[in-house]
Amino acid sequence: MPSRQPQHRTVQGQPTRPRPLAPIPFDVEAVFPELTGTAREATLLYPRAGQPGPGDSSLGGPLLWPADEPWPMCTEPDHYKPLSAPVGAEPVAMVPVVQLYARDVPGLVFPAGTDLLQILWCPLIHEDDASAANPRLTWRSTALTAARAAVGEPPRPHTADEEFLPRPCTVSPTPAVEYPNWDLPEGLGELLGQRFEDLKEKQGYDYFDVATTQQSKVGGYPGWTQPPNWPDCTGCSTRMEHLLSITATEPSTGRWLPLDDRDPRQDEAPVPSWQAEADPTVLDTFGHGMDLGDLGGMYFFTCRTCPHTPYTHRFDC
Repeated sequence: MPSRQPQHRTVQGQPTRPRPLAPIPFDVEAVFPELTGTAREATLLYPRAGQPGPGDSSLGGPLLWPADEPWPMCTEPDHYKPLSAPVGAEPVAMVPVVQLYARDVPGLVFPAGTDLLQILWCPLIHEDDASAANPRLTWRSTALTAARAAVGEPPRPHTADEEFLPRPCTVSPTPAVEYPNWDLPEGLGELLGQRFEDLKEKQGYDYFDVATTQQSKVGGYPGWTQPPNWPDCTGCSTRMEHLLSITATEPSTGRWLPLDDRDPRQDEAPVPSWQAEADPTVLDTFGHGMDLGDLGGMYFFTCRTCPHTPYTHRFDC
């Protein structure tokens, strides 16, 4: 019998479709009024192994790149691949990580005159303050870039740490609302701890599993796996805005698993969304394949107050 294929394929160059999600099973702010006002809108990306083109939003896919702009190379003298010979003086080609078109992510605010976001990084370890892969972020105009688009394959790195080398993935930007996890206001997690446990005991679901999510996303809260490390803008000293997270894990169970990725055998005996499991025939398409350390994440931040929209990143594992 042929394996069941996911039903959310995209056509190259066309907007992607959101994934169907189960609703949150309780009114967070009614049960925990202390969390009133902490909800944030996010766009969940749901990367799936595929063959995106340069005209598609993607994670790890080919970029729409201007022919008159050199491909970025990392020339850091001491970047390295753990347990391997020194990289040497030859520059290392950066690799595509994120490409998002404004048409696909309505919740993402683009700087004036731009509608395309691209992120590349050097797929080696860098021991700087932000750590890890040394990214480059660029905002572009699709029309201006397409008019002078490069043809052919970009250079590939002559060496790379596999945990920072994404496989090409389509994305399905899906709007959602989430509440804080690591970013709970100071002291509130301890205050609500027993009530969180009572909720799970009485209802069967956990606040952190159904109201917060640590997957790859735009906006919302960073998908921290360690205590928060928010950056301040070096220009104006204000805390920067979370732009997007690229995390090593994607939901394969529970409330954040898209309904069309659920194991169809569960339809015969419906299970609550927070107990859902993925269809094993599509499970190997989930995610970009990067470990990002010990299943950590890369988090990107920007300041929209200062000129030129400065950005930075954080890494945890």
